[in-house]
Amino acid sequence: MSKNTPFTVDDAYALNTPADSTRLYGEWAETYDEDFVARSGYVVYRRVVDALLQHREQINGPVFDIGCGTGIVGAVLRDNGVEIVDGIDISQPMLGEAKKKQTVRGDAVFRHLVAADLTQRVDIPDTRYAGLISAGTFTHGHLGPEPLDEIWRVANIGAWCAIGVRTTHYLAAGFGEKLAVDVREGTISEPNLIEVHMYSPGVGDEEHADDKVFIVVCQVLR
Repeated sequence: MSKNTPFTVDDAYALNTPADSTRLYGEWAETYDEDFVARSGYVVYRRVVDALLQHREQINGPVFDIGCGTGIVGAVLRDNGVEIVDGIDISQPMLGEAKKKQTVRGDAVFRHLVAADLTQRVDIPDTRYAGLISAGTFTHGHLGPEPLDEIWRVANIGAWCAIGVRTTHYLAAGFGEKLAVDVREGTISEPNLIEVHMYSPGVGDEEHADDKVFIVVCQVLR
């Protein structure tokens, strides 16, 4: 790594472009789970997984982990009975860490991993996935709502989605307006917004102790 001290949530919040994300996460990948997940008490990824698993019986097929990073979401999904998880991330080094992740039985967590920029069309066929999940891609404000069209495209009809968006980013970037349009056009069901804290109380940076996320839970309808 090119930095002697651990990266922090402020480094993630400061990202403005896909190139910024590629640079930061390329340098952070090997120590991300220790530097960020453990040190900051980052728990929202588990809340997002819980939200999707509420609909586990209706998810009959692979789940797509969007912005999978080092694979912490995929690992929890697999250990809770989801048999097939694919992942996508802009950072190849983060995907390298995700590839190492194993289930409690010692199986690889991910079936396929794809390096891609979600601001562009990705090389994935339409209607491939029965479930969509994203815990980090929108929580740090890396992306606005524009990639949602591409996300809906790769989902099968009836696919359940759980997507975390930091509350301040949700309001500032126009997620509510975008989702309302998608509901009116019949693309998704009326979303349920579940508000949760990003971090465990009393752990990590006090400045971000009250950071919250809306978990957007909906179904893809067409």
